[in-house]
Amino acid sequence: MKRIIAFLLVLTIALPLFAQAPAVAALKGKKVEVVIWTHEDANRTALEKRLIDEFVKANPGVTVQYVTQPSSKLKDLLIAAFAANAGPDIFNLEINDEYPYIEQKRVAEVDYKLAGFKDMKDMQAKYMSGMLDPVTVKNKIYGLPLELTNWAIYLNKKIFRDAGLDPEKDYPKTWEDVMAVSEKIVKRNGQIITRRGFDFRYPYYLISVMPMVEQLGGELVSKDGKNVVTNDAAWLKVFNYFKEFGPNGKNLGSPTYTAARKIFDNDKDEIAMSLSGLYQEARMREANPAFFSSGEWMVIPYPQWKNAVKKVPNNYYGHYYMVNIQASKLKQQASWALLGYMLSHGEEYLKTVAIVQPTKALFESKTFKDMPYSSVFAQDMADGHIVYYSDASPKIDALLKDAFESVMLSGVDPNAALIKLRKEVKAALEDL
Repeated sequence: MKRIIAFLLVLTIALPLFAQAPAVAALKGKKVEVVIWTHEDANRTALEKRLIDEFVKANPGVTVQYVTQPSSKLKDLLIAAFAANAGPDIFNLEINDEYPYIEQKRVAEVDYKLAGFKDMKDMQAKYMSGMLDPVTVKNKIYGLPLELTNWAIYLNKKIFRDAGLDPEKDYPKTWEDVMAVSEKIVKRNGQIITRRGFDFRYPYYLISVMPMVEQLGGELVSKDGKNVVTNDAAWLKVFNYFKEFGPNGKNLGSPTYTAARKIFDNDKDEIAMSLSGLYQEARMREANPAFFSSGEWMVIPYPQWKNAVKKVPNNYYGHYYMVNIQASKLKQQASWALLGYMLSHGEEYLKTVAIVQPTKALFESKTFKDMPYSSVFAQDMADGHIVYYSDASPKIDALLKDAFESVMLSGVDPNAALIKLRKEVKAALEDL
């Protein structure tokens, strides 16, 4: 996707919206159980269970087993289940972890009519440009987008003022600013940090650290696919930033502390800035309604380097619901019909869970425009691109984690880490 700002100029084209759950002819008189594995989110679970109940009521032969797991655990469970040819009927992951299931022919093509579309072209027309590309292979679509996610920075205004900063004027625009502001905000008990200014989203390096490299002209894989980990100067600047930021440098943050996004909503003087998506608003509203309504937080764009050669916000990524190709024909039919009904409620997902389905209709809706700071996410998304994905992306993400954390935590020389990373990424791609 080149410029998503164009989304906001497109006429509204709605996803199929069922006034009530449809009775599916193919399921009439049949008994079938559908198993769903998805990442945990209390607000989304409540919504989806209600939609599932409505679908089951309209199709009484269908039963649904709905299982949630933490994202990191779900990834490992799916790998093990599919290796044993015992995967669930429906599942979702981040696209960089999920794309290999398409390459390995583990998932079924969308049944367009059962999912509520006339055909493939009708489905493509209802989503924003590029949003189906990651799940489209050889003119077939293999997933329905649950959400499109990019991260910006949530900022606690009270902590900024406590550190003598004006949040409206002094919020960081560059990575150099992030370091300087964090130094003013940080509090420690000895070497133990008790208040952080900012911390990264460990271990999501493909999503949130690769843009730092790309801003400086570096690439993970060159456009012609012939070179990997290009532009040493770009990579070394980011490696050295992590070295300086971490416990062996200025001691401003570390993956050993509780994730910033998990404590930001507490508003207990623990973290001033946290990377997260629009969905965080729903979690904040649920966990700490007083803070949510206080006006004491704001969202700012993903920072850029002072000497950036191009603007690259946080990479966005998608969760796509997919259907196991090993499921029986009846299970697949029930799965696509159920997913079509669930995902026809895009505005309700946004209102109750604050997750964004990438449809033209939703981006034009008043519901989206009325979400606090949705314009920040939309603008960053307009300037960004989707996270790197390939059959090797899970392996590469792990390699990036090892490389950056070896520099940050273990004192490995950035030059040595860079050489090792390039060798390992090349090997991972050659193994495809």
